[in-house]
Amino acid sequence: MKITNQTQLDDLIATADKSNTIVLKEDLEITFDCKIPCNLKAHNIVALNIDAHNIVAIDIVALNIDAHNIVAYNINARTIYADNIKYYAFCIAYESLKCKSISGKRNNSLHECLDREIEIIEDEKIQIELTKAQLDKIKHLIN
Repeated sequence: MKITNQTQLDDLIATADKSNTIVLKEDLEITFDCKIPCNLKAHNIVALNIDAHNIVAIDIVALNIDAHNIVAYNINARTIYADNIKYYAFCIAYESLKCKSISGKRNNSLHECLDREIEIIEDEKIQIELTKAQLDKIKHLIN
């Protein structure tokens, strides 16, 4: 399936099921920059830029991937920014690869960024200082 404009993408998004997921039993090619406000499952996804919450595919070939979670057999992209990446055999980024976690399913799986080190993003830690009176008030509210 080839999506070349927003109207075609909107028609595809309208097919999302109750779990806000689009399942395609074919390849998907997107030829323009877009945001996909749902989960996407397809055999192969080819796009310039992908911005989605969850992408599940056999192969993903893209210039840029920005997603919360990616599950794929193979990923080939210029830049990848994701929370969690799980792949089968290899995940290659040319310019930048940033994520919270990355792992392959095979013992000899390979993930690499050619132009720089893979950046593992740490969860932001917030520190709050409270007075004893404030802490006591919170304890009272909890109990």
